[in-house]
Amino acid sequence: MITQVTKKLKVFSGNANRELALEICKCLGTEIGQAEIDRFKDGEIQVRILETVRGTEVFIVQPTNAPSAEHLMELLIMIDAMKRASAKEVCAVIPYYAYARQDRKTQPRHPITAKLLANLLTAAGADRVLTIDLHAGQIQGFFDIPVDNLRGMPLIADYLAQKGLEDVVVVSPDMGGVVRSRELAERLNCQLAIVDKRRPKPNVAEVMNIIGKVKGKTAFIIDDMIDTGGTIVGAAEALIKKGAKDVYVGSTHAVFSDPAPEILQASPIKEIIVTDSIILPAEKRIPKLTVLSVAPLFAEAIRRIYEELTVSKLFV
Repeated sequence: MITQVTKKLKVFSGNANRELALEICKCLGTEIGQAEIDRFKDGEIQVRILETVRGTEVFIVQPTNAPSAEHLMELLIMIDAMKRASAKEVCAVIPYYAYARQDRKTQPRHPITAKLLANLLTAAGADRVLTIDLHAGQIQGFFDIPVDNLRGMPLIADYLAQKGLEDVVVVSPDMGGVVRSRELAERLNCQLAIVDKRRPKPNVAEVMNIIGKVKGKTAFIIDDMIDTGGTIVGAAEALIKKGAKDVYVGSTHAVFSDPAPEILQASPIKEIIVTDSIILPAEKRIPKLTVLSVAPLFAEAIRRIYEELTVSKLFV
């Protein structure tokens, strides 16, 4: 007698964003996998998987935001533990992919750390990666395994459409974000403007000019991440000086390195719309902040991967 083998799905979480993992499980109608992640006295990470994963398709939810070294090591060790426990396939669900800004050599003897991270994930045993809004799309090519790069912009576009803002102009904070900004402008049926800036050094940007008409309009700046906030605040101040009526900001990843919360709250920005790809501590959840959940999007992507359906429908 031949027994039919059916696939099983299990979702586990590291310590980086357990809240998001729980929401994903809620959307999927499943319980989160049982695992413990502790530290030895010398600081080394200890992972214990507390249930069988033999023959299952495992999805590990773990963004690699700060402290990125800790969260990355947790993810790598969890992947290794799952493969050694005979999991059928392991998908690393990485809502925020660290080191994505180090995707090329900009100076002699500089590393390409985004590629190194891809190598580490593959070497640990990941069979596929699921992420959202990679800072540089070409990072998908650093992997020799499937990578699904979801998009947060449609969530932000839907939220904006519900607000019913008038005389909107979408603003790209730099030349590199024009494609994303143009798509949002097309969705909202509005005009596009571009901030012309230069970066004398990392995390420092100087606004040189505003390309496009912003006077009397509601400006909406869209970017993939907000780190220290200096670039966004500088752009917002420049837009106000050029006559913009109000300034809103949307971003998938709220990195919010200090002093971002303080300068964003004190800025002329009216509202900052982000997702929960990174969980923010209470002290960084400023009054101007609106957080949209990516859990339903990731849950649907996981369901489609598990059921061997197309994921590309989620990119429209």
